This record gives sequence, structure tokens and C-alpha cells, in this order.
Amino acid sequence: MTLALGCIADDYTGASDLANMLTRCGLRTVQTIGVPADSLQIPDVDAVVISLKSRSIEASQAVARSREADKWLRARGASHVLFKICSTFDSTDAGNIGPVMDALRADAGDAIVLVTPAFPGTGRTVYQGNLFVGNLPLNESPLKDHPLNPMHDANLVRVLARQSQSRVGLVDLATVAKGADAIRARLAELAKHGANAAIIDSVFDPELETIGEVALDHRLSVGASGMGLGLARGLVASGRVTAATASSDRKAIGGPVACLAGSCSQATLAQIAQAEKSMPVLRLDPEKIVKGEGETERALGWARDHLGKGPVLIASSSTPDQVSALQAKHGRDATGHAIEQTMAAISEGLVAAGLRRLVVAGGETSGAVVDRLGIPAFLVGPEIAAGVPVLRCVGWSKGDAVLALKSGNFGGPDFFNDAIRLMP
Repeated sequence: MTLALGCIADDYTGASDLANMLTRCGLRTVQTIGVPADSLQIPDVDAVVISLKSRSIEASQAVARSREADKWLRARGASHVLFKICSTFDSTDAGNIGPVMDALRADAGDAIVLVTPAFPGTGRTVYQGNLFVGNLPLNESPLKDHPLNPMHDANLVRVLARQSQSRVGLVDLATVAKGADAIRARLAELAKHGANAAIIDSVFDPELETIGEVALDHRLSVGASGMGLGLARGLVASGRVTAATASSDRKAIGGPVACLAGSCSQATLAQIAQAEKSMPVLRLDPEKIVKGEGETERALGWARDHLGKGPVLIASSSTPDQVSALQAKHGRDATGHAIEQTMAAISEGLVAAGLRRLVVAGGETSGAVVDRLGIPAFLVGPEIAAGVPVLRCVGWSKGDAVLALKSGNFGGPDFFNDAIRLMP
């Protein structure tokens, strides 16, 4: 297997988003969970997206895991690797975007790396280095209240510089509008003056194609699924990849379906409220979860009583104020770990009871669930919402199953029902 494109994603839902984008652009794509074992049989594909749960762990661990993934991809012929990050640049001043970028750039030998979380199709744009979520600067968006990585600065040049050893420059929109050669000239100028990374503006999808063309001159890029779009289209346009028609194995799985929601984003909270109109919803008590007071058992008992009648939703999601209060009382890391592991334990119990269709909302929750279930890889299926495909398990010891892994902010108001309708 010789890969046209290798990708390292810092969480599982972001990896699904990227794999979905690459598939839509004509690249045959597999998403793996962690660095694949040698025994895993991966079909002949154009791109592999290695999913890591590295966004919010200690920076040195994130670097080590990312370098291991990069080594695996390079050994399979990937001449370009995309370090896939969230389109809201989720990270703290301690990392992990900057430290991973620095390490991968050094390994690749690139003088400078292009960086952008822009994904205009989902409302993420970058102008003069500032990230906008819809019409709001990042620091005024709901991301300012993110429970793990609250974002209080929209200027990505500053944000990245605070967590990186690299000097960070800017390729502004006026330069992007002049085309690929103008971007190349600007990168050469920045590198001459000591910059090793450059935030690049993008407010419309066509700009991503120009950015992708230039990024492919290098061995590494950093960005969200918008960068993936640009890279994929650049590979097809250059003839390095022959565009494939996406296909999906529609063999029906059947049986009960459950939804798990751990995200505290405003979008997910609204989706849970909408779901209550059409299915039973159990809201877990986060305080009892952190104290270990039997919420897993309560949830599984409740699910057994309801799953025979149709879909169910189990939610640990809380409002930002409730999350802040819980973190203040028990600590941020302890609170997050307890909730993630409780949702993972619930998923394990549901699968043990025979469930093979599962919808998970929340990046950290999705990571904990997939890790607990031990799923090694997915083939990308139909798109439920922008950036959220149906995923069919590959090489799983328990056989065939389908999942949907949703980043907290993704999907429309009726996302859970939309997902269920597309999961055979």
C-alpha cells in the first residue's frame, strides 16, 4: 500500500469529519483508531486517517503519539501528512497544537508549515489571522466556555506563538487572492525572516484549493477538514490520485439503536432537547458520576427497559455554568475523566447486551467510547450532517456494527434522528 495522503487527527470525531471530507473529494479513505497493528488488514486506499485522542492530554504524550503515527504513515509512502486539528483551534497555551506541529515539522524537514483551521462550509473562517465561528470572533463564540479548552483569543498568530517554539507569521487574504505563486513567495519571505509556521487566511472554499496546492509542496500541513478538502482536490487535480466514486456497504445491521451525549456544547444541548420530542431521554447526574454513585448501572437498567420500544438517548451533558461549578468542586481533569469513562462503560454494557448501532455526541466522549469498545478502524459511509458520516467497523472482534461520532458543535437540530435514519 502506497498512500497519497497521510493524516493524524487529534480526536476521533475530527478524524471522522476529515475522513468524510476526503471521501467526498474522491479519495478512498480508511479511518483507524490509533496507530494500526500490523495484523490489521487495511484495503487498498488513497488516504489513511489515524485517529488519536491527543487534543487534551499532556503535551509530551501528544507529541510521542503523533510522531509514532507519522512514522507509520511515512513508512507506507505518504509524502504529505496533515496534522488534523479542530476547526475552532481547541488548545491551551500549553498545547497541544504547537508542540505537535513543532515535532512533526522537525521530523519532516520543512522550513515552514502552513496552518489554518478555516472551513468556510461549516462557518469557520480566518481573516487577518483571526478565527471566526459564524459571524463571531472565536473569543466571543460559545467556545469561550469550552469545558476543557476555553478559547479567549481569536488571533491565531498569537495563540499558536504562545504554545509553539516556532516563530509564527501570517499569509493574509490579499496574498491568498493573488494565487498559489503569491502564497509561495510570502512563505519564502517569512522563512527568510525566521518564521517556521504561517497562519493563512481563508473565507471561501475556493481559497482552500489554492492553499492545498501550495501545502502539497511541503511534507506537512496543519489544519481542519477544510485543509483536507484543499489537499484532496490538489491531489486529484495534479493527477496523483484518480478520483473514486464513494460507495457504501449498505448491508443492514438492524436491532436496537442508542445515542450517548457527553458534549456540553450549545448545539448538542439543543439537539438533546429536540430528541426528547421523539424518544426517551435519560439525563445522568454529573455529580453522582464524579462521586461514583451508580449512574452506569442506572443507565443500563433504564436502557434495558426502553430499547425494545425504539431508540433511546442517554446524556451526561450539562450547561457551561453547571460544568464550571462541577470542575471547581472536583477538578477539571477528574470531572472530565469520570464523565468520559462513565459514558464508555455504558457503551460497553449496551454492546454486551447485543447493540450494534450507536450514535455518540462529543469529541472526548467519542474517544473514550471507541477506546473502550476496542474498534480498530472504520470505513466511511453516508454523510449524516456536514462532517459527520456513518462509520462501519473494520476488523472488530465483535463483528459488524455502525457508529456515528459527532463533534459537539456539529449537526442540525434533529441530528440524532437524522443519524438513526441513515444507520442501516
